[in-house]
Amino acid sequence: MSEYIQLFIAFFIPGIVGYGGGPASIPLIEYEVVHRYGWMTVEEFSEVLALGNALPGPIATKMAGYIGYDVAGGIGAFVAVFATVVPSLLLMIVLLGILYKFKDSPKVKSLTAIIRPTIAILLGVLAFRFFESSYNGSGVWHTLFLVVVAYLMLEKWKVHPAFVIVGGLGYGAILLS
Repeated sequence: MSEYIQLFIAFFIPGIVGYGGGPASIPLIEYEVVHRYGWMTVEEFSEVLALGNALPGPIATKMAGYIGYDVAGGIGAFVAVFATVVPSLLLMIVLLGILYKFKDSPKVKSLTAIIRPTIAILLGVLAFRFFESSYNGSGVWHTLFLVVVAYLMLEKWKVHPAFVIVGGLGYGAILLS
């Protein structure tokens, strides 16, 4: 029974404090899953994140379903997805009227402008952790190769991120296993 409670807490907390949607809650989920409960390593979490990014739909719920299933089976997947969705659902119901009423308020616009850089910093820290993990696990040449190729594919050739992720997974499966 405690696994279900831990799963609920691990995904409910990022759902409550993860302002900005899935990408903003990923570092929070990583903290809960990797550091607090130890259900995965950073490498395993990054693989789940890559797989979740390659599939359509909200990233947080896909990750919750996978991790919940990995930890406690089908019921664990349900508990984790439910815990991920409940905070947003409740807050949307309660706050929608208030936000709609004050949508043009300078204070609301100011709050949004302040929160955006915070989310960028959280994502930067997460990217640095993944880069460090990749460097330690795969070596400098594989890491640099993947970083450069992914950057070129995304920025220069405008390849869809899902294809870049699948290519990275393929590279890792063939050359790093």
